[in-house]
Amino acid sequence: MEKLKKRWGIDTNFQIVIICIVFAVTGSAATKLAAPITEFIGLDRETTNPWLFWPVRILLIFPIYQVLLVLIGWLFGQFTFFWNFEKKTLNRLGLGFLFK
Repeated sequence: MEKLKKRWGIDTNFQIVIICIVFAVTGSAATKLAAPITEFIGLDRETTNPWLFWPVRILLIFPIYQVLLVLIGWLFGQFTFFWNFEKKTLNRLGLGFLFK
């Protein structure tokens, strides 16, 4: 646990638990929110070719997840950790220019 706390720049084991909870809640919420959006744009799992439906759904989940990660992290009092995590993730994807 000490290696993880040092790597993440956090102080307590409680913060690790909170961070894991935020990741879990965010993932679940992002997938739930993507469902009505896919329906709104006219993609239905039953009638749309899976080769179209799943890539579009995953592409929708990604930005929803990124936004929710910071918001839910803020609600749990871990805004700084998740803001830094978000910037690092987007830098790795080549989207770091969004923060400059």
